[in-house]
Amino acid sequence: MTTEYTHGMGNTLKKADWPDIKEAELEQVLRHFPRAGKLHSIVWRSPRPFSAAARIITEHDILFVKRHSHALRTPHDLKEEHNFIQHLKWQGIPVADLLKTTDDKTIISHDIWTYEVHAIANGLDLYQDRTSWTPFLNTGHAHAAGSMLALVHKASKSYKAPARHTRLLVSDNRLIRQANPLKALAADLPYRPGLANFLREREWEQDINTHLIQPYHANAYPILHTTARLWTHGDWHASNLLWSSSRQDGAVTSVLDFGLAGESSALFDLATAIERNLISWLDMENGKIPLANLDQLDALLDGYTSIMPLSKSELKALASILPIVHTDFALSEIDYFFDLLHDRENATLAYDTYLLGHADWFGTAEGQCLTEHIHIYSNKASQAA
Repeated sequence: MTTEYTHGMGNTLKKADWPDIKEAELEQVLRHFPRAGKLHSIVWRSPRPFSAAARIITEHDILFVKRHSHALRTPHDLKEEHNFIQHLKWQGIPVADLLKTTDDKTIISHDIWTYEVHAIANGLDLYQDRTSWTPFLNTGHAHAAGSMLALVHKASKSYKAPARHTRLLVSDNRLIRQANPLKALAADLPYRPGLANFLREREWEQDINTHLIQPYHANAYPILHTTARLWTHGDWHASNLLWSSSRQDGAVTSVLDFGLAGESSALFDLATAIERNLISWLDMENGKIPLANLDQLDALLDGYTSIMPLSKSELKALASILPIVHTDFALSEIDYFFDLLHDRENATLAYDTYLLGHADWFGTAEGQCLTEHIHIYSNKASQAA
């Protein structure tokens, strides 16, 4: 079984960034994990980008194996993720078990690759072929996702760890929570040569200032700068959750994929969840203006606030963060595509359509409808309190 194509930044599949994990390779990896046993077969390969992953059957169990390039995730980088996952497990969040090696580690390194092995999490993988920027099946799922996200944030409050070491493909707000994001980005570029080389070909300071900073940063900065810091999931999409049922009453049974996790804030992570699930960004590829799913937005917020109530001012702050919530990650994607993959086409798409285009959408009638809807929701919530 091979996966020649993976999810891209649009509606169409693209050629896989990384080669498939081979059976001989898996056999060597599994020798380090006593619980795994010998490989029987590969039953599914993940179509998601950024790594190679497969669901396998061994003599003892069904497992999930993920392989990363050292250029993207070193063992140290991955250990940061695993520490966070383990903390959430101790706090009662339903996450997949990490298998341990004979020397009690959850990661092995070989050649240019870093490997991790997970037990199969509990639940139905209803969204396994769905990409980011596609909606929930129903409002019930949106409500359940909101509730579980709030539970993760509650559990995260007691997790004390430094910010992630890597800048590649991490969902955080390190740059946009600065008083001068352009100055902060300029200071970054000597340490991010791929991103620097790409931006050198563009009027990036003018672009980012015009499309993101001038319209939105003044409103977002006070919230981003002062909100309590905590580690967050960073990619809260329906495809990173497992479910009890596809019906309206379906509940979240497991939380998956902490690859983009890092230090931000609860409001930032909630805004990211809205950006990932509830705006039809992929319509831009077909020349259509994206729309926000306001029914699912209400359900997501209802679920979240049933666990973690938000004040009227916090909900208004959420609306202020949304237009630039994608900024740091979009820059990280440009870095990834241009430096690691030498993929100018996708780096350009990440710059023009993702970084700049998504921000521009919030200036349209549809984007303003979304932010205004959050303000209306905040007024209703304050009246009901």
